[in-house]
Amino acid sequence: MASKRIAQETFDAAVRENIEEFDMGPEEAVKEAVEQFESQGVDLSNIVKITPKVSAEGAQEPVHEVLQALGDLQEAVASSCAQAVSTHLSRFCDQCKQDKACRFLAAQKGAYPIILAACKLAMAGDQGLLLQALSALSALISGQPDLLDTQGLQLLVDTLARHSGEATLTCSGLRCVRHACLKHEQNRQGLVKAGVLPLLTNAIVRHGQQPDVVREACLALRIMTFDDDIRVPFGHAHDHAKMIVQENRGLKVLIEATRAFTDNPTVLGDLCGTLSRLAVRNEFCQEIVDLGGLSVLVTLLADCHNHQGRDGGDWASPSVQDLVKQVLSALGAIAGNDDVKDAIVRAGGAESIVAAMTRHLASPQVCEQSCAALCMLALRKPENSQVIMEGGGALAALRAMRAHPQVSSVQKQACMLIRNLVARSQAFSKPILDLGAEALITQARTAHPDCEDVAKAALRDLGCHVELRELWTGQKNDLAP
Repeated sequence: MASKRIAQETFDAAVRENIEEFDMGPEEAVKEAVEQFESQGVDLSNIVKITPKVSAEGAQEPVHEVLQALGDLQEAVASSCAQAVSTHLSRFCDQCKQDKACRFLAAQKGAYPIILAACKLAMAGDQGLLLQALSALSALISGQPDLLDTQGLQLLVDTLARHSGEATLTCSGLRCVRHACLKHEQNRQGLVKAGVLPLLTNAIVRHGQQPDVVREACLALRIMTFDDDIRVPFGHAHDHAKMIVQENRGLKVLIEATRAFTDNPTVLGDLCGTLSRLAVRNEFCQEIVDLGGLSVLVTLLADCHNHQGRDGGDWASPSVQDLVKQVLSALGAIAGNDDVKDAIVRAGGAESIVAAMTRHLASPQVCEQSCAALCMLALRKPENSQVIMEGGGALAALRAMRAHPQVSSVQKQACMLIRNLVARSQAFSKPILDLGAEALITQARTAHPDCEDVAKAALRDLGCHVELRELWTGQKNDLAP
């Protein structure tokens, strides 16, 4: 994998050299420079690859439009000319959205303090200008959350608080929060300390009819529960989830919001996905049931098959598949509570999950989440295993294994489901083996090293012969290789 990086000036110089020293045309010179650096293991994802103009005097310095827009914006901000700031913000934002290399180059040349100054200028009262400034900030920090400092984080919180009644501004501010927090634990913790969580949940309550606002708020809430910053050994994901639920009524807000979007699978998917991220404690799982969340989830899963969206399109679309996946994820999450497991089965959830997997057999994500949810329902619950078996759950799982032999996650979850079905109900072993389970599990074990343990456990509990190695006997000699 490429790991080396070069500066934009180095790349531009190589292109110029190809033109002047080797008489290459501009396009050929760029292509040759790209091939040259990539052959040396250089990562060029941060490089703007534009074709320079050539005149009688030779190759001209490349003109990077994002830097031109940035320079003009800096002058406009310095002169406090709102109209000029607006024009150049728009140019800069368009350039940043074209390519992440443009964003990287702009950041290298000091774009962040200029955009921050534009935001502060707009905060004086011009909401249209503030919207443009937030859009530019969002575009700049996308994939570059390290750019934000304490001032920037506070500005986002102040903006959301001061303009909480403006849907468009709120949406843009939420997008900035999302970009600032993805893979950045320090920014997450900084924003939480600054009071962003009630602003996120209140945005859903206040703008509960606005799909864009609700989606952005859901995504921001969800990211607050991520533990995706590899630079931080211990994050606050669990603490943030607790704060969202206990201090900001997060579960109630999300469940009530589903009522306004019965014909919008995209927003429903985001709401369900966020709900699953908050089911981190036993009592939270039960609270979701008590608030009517289980009824919502089971109804959504049952309705997805033939429900028509507001635009008249069939719900057999990618957005519906994503909704199904998110509902399944939420059901699997709340099934961590043993009492909720039984409630899901009583509500017909097991049959709906099997039906969803059968309808969306071509989707590995749906198959994976279906098996995972059924696996949770069957865990330590032989009576639930009975319902799953009678509903065709084992057959559906084995069909998923046949449909996606190269997808490790599907194979792994299906093996775990089979194991849980028979662990406390040995009578199910023969019917499952008659469906061809042994060959499929053995195949998964051979093809996917990360399936080794779960496959062996499934084969063992099915009564198949499995060679188990005793790696350590408790004696002082070294561990077996």
